[in-house]
Amino acid sequence: MEYISSSVKETEDVGAGLAQRLAPGAVVAFTGDLGAGKTAFVRGMARGLGVADRVTSPTFTIVNEYGDGRLPLFHFDMYRLGGSDELFDIGWEDYLARGGICAVEWSEIVDDALDADCIRVDIRRGADDSQRVITIEEGKRG
Repeated sequence: MEYISSSVKETEDVGAGLAQRLAPGAVVAFTGDLGAGKTAFVRGMARGLGVADRVTSPTFTIVNEYGDGRLPLFHFDMYRLGGSDELFDIGWEDYLARGGICAVEWSEIVDDALDADCIRVDIRRGADDSQRVITIEEGKRG
């Protein structure tokens, strides 16, 4: 599914819509350039889950946890990781077992550790600097 967003709010709205239909344990893997809107999308997901906390990029902490919504939201930023081995060092499997939603920015760095059934979200700049093209691919089971 492809969406065209013309503002940060519209990007957040697409994220909120996705979050409302996610089941416990879902992994949402993001790709896109720096500043494309990945964190804005996750802010929308948080809103869609009923999270009241302010959502910020976890670039330096690797993961931010938000637990006050319908489901816990674990927001990962893999930008500083060297690969999937480091993902397991930070307790990835423990987060998966907790039944929340894992939102993974810069997922291409740890792609070999992600299951085929994860939801993939790619965000790219559109026709002008404020426009974003958001592509969401549902995971493939099997």
